[in-house]
Amino acid sequence: MRKYVIMGVQGSGKGTQAKLLADDLDIIHISVGDIFRWHVQQHTKVGAQVRRTMAEGSLVGDELVESLVRDRLDIHDWNYGFVIDGFPRNARQAEFFLETYDIDGVIVLELPDEEVHNRVLARRLCAECGLDYNLIASNPEQPDVCDACGGRLVTREDDTPEALAARLADYHAKTRPIVELFERKEFVVHIDATHSIDDVQAEIREQLGLPPYQEARS
Repeated sequence: MRKYVIMGVQGSGKGTQAKLLADDLDIIHISVGDIFRWHVQQHTKVGAQVRRTMAEGSLVGDELVESLVRDRLDIHDWNYGFVIDGFPRNARQAEFFLETYDIDGVIVLELPDEEVHNRVLARRLCAECGLDYNLIASNPEQPDVCDACGGRLVTREDDTPEALAARLADYHAKTRPIVELFERKEFVVHIDATHSIDDVQAEIREQLGLPPYQEARS
């Protein structure tokens, strides 16, 4: 069983890299962002709270995030392990995580703030099927139209310069101390996330001692 935490500022590619690992290793990808989006799309009470918070440009509270992650992990559908992104978000949650789960590695994706702005403000989301696009790397065949379902591509409610500035400040203030805590107790690898998706994945695998990326795909 393998259990990993993947960390990094928004736009660093956590979800993409976590999915590549999960698909190949037959482990579960647990994404806090995906959990939020599901609740918003299903119009749950949690979804209404998340949407309201995002519209204000604020950050979803740590207690709600912790509750959702606990509920997700309690499903126990991760027989072969998991890779989680978007959690933990503070030192207390990190301590709980370390006490509860035997983590095999913590992946920290490093990305300069300037590149974060470039990537995040170029993101689009299909209003119908939820497919993600980044206009820097993956333009749709028709402008503002989803290739998969023909739905309209929109900017995420929280992808504004003001909201991004708040998230960056929160990340640097709260997440860096978590990385330092993990470094004292767990195996942490720092990855340069400015490179291509394939190169980042290859570096993650090399540092974690996993099969090479190209070999795993063949």
